[in-house]
Amino acid sequence: MKALTTTPPGHDVILYDGHCRLCRGAAKQFERLLGSSGTELRSFRDEGVLAAFPGVQPDRCEKAMQLVQGDGRVFEGAEAVVQALGRRPLGKLLFVYYVPGLRQVADWLYGLIARYRFRIAGRTCSDGACAVHFK
Repeated sequence: MKALTTTPPGHDVILYDGHCRLCRGAAKQFERLLGSSGTELRSFRDEGVLAAFPGVQPDRCEKAMQLVQGDGRVFEGAEAVVQALGRRPLGKLLFVYYVPGLRQVADWLYGLIARYRFRIAGRTCSDGACAVHFK
């Protein structure tokens, strides 16, 4: 499978679901953990955000957080978490994700939580658009 790439932003950008309370909370934790690393966090639902990253499709963003690295490489889901936090102190411990078997479990668990995120934590949009995404 070919790795997904997009226009290089020059710095890491995490794309998350700004309508999801769970995702918004995770984004705040990422801000705290990443500190002054230069990583930008943006809701993929904000106007014009995905236009800056051709090839990153909304349906993929609906299923998982996307990490666009400075060089344009894109990681998603649990792997995006590992790649984003892996450069921090103690973050190297997250690379246990790549141990055969653990990766599959982590991806499955991430996918399960992502699929039911609105039921788990609720929605935050006020314009009624969240009803479309509630599955």
